[in-house]
Amino acid sequence: MIQMELDFQLEKPEFPVEYDRLIISFIKASLQEYSPELLEQLYTKQASVIKPYCWACHLPGAKFSDGKILLIEKRFKLYFCDADLAQNIHFFNAFTTMKRKEYPVKGGNRMWLCGVKFRRHSEIEDSEIIVKMQSTLLVRRHNAENNTDIYYTCEDAEFSEVVKENIRTMQQKQKLTYRLDDFQIYPIKAKKVVTKVFGRPTNASIGIFKLVGSAELLNYLYTAGLGVRRSEGHGKFVIIG
Repeated sequence: MIQMELDFQLEKPEFPVEYDRLIISFIKASLQEYSPELLEQLYTKQASVIKPYCWACHLPGAKFSDGKILLIEKRFKLYFCDADLAQNIHFFNAFTTMKRKEYPVKGGNRMWLCGVKFRRHSEIEDSEIIVKMQSTLLVRRHNAENNTDIYYTCEDAEFSEVVKENIRTMQQKQKLTYRLDDFQIYPIKAKKVVTKVFGRPTNASIGIFKLVGSAELLNYLYTAGLGVRRSEGHGKFVIIG
């Protein structure tokens, strides 16, 4: 399994609270520079495209203050995983085209991509793993009749079943057939939080969980992420046991 690690430099040691907008904007700008066709394929306005990738940011010493995030250093990291290996290579090439180019950040700040590298991780061989969320986990059940969404957290009884539903939908859209009958997710040291999704307060979960399932499925989830809105900075985890 491969994870990409992007190193950024900032002009000022601060970051916007709603940085999902910033990172998605940067991803789109990278694709536009490298392949407008791939940008259109992934972000077409004609249909909803379920994307097989997830990402999370490491913000050193992050503290919330006056509508922004203060950092202890003028840098941050972006961790990016894609279950589609060929697409992952395209993203690497796209990000590389943005190296050392100034990119605007809300609030009068600026950032530069300094480096992009791949880090290889061992394949998961077990049927149980302990994971820690690197970004908030969003779990959603959609009501097609009235076009509404209900977001569930680790405090809800339906949580594990809705996570499984979200994985099933993701697989169907991508024409995958990983076994789901024995999949389970168990909160170990987790809690409910409220995060903003494009400015809208949304129920979510963070913390440590146990995942149970086939090794093939767990490997896929490691690179694609858990839950929904994974390509928007949610659902990425790291294996801790």
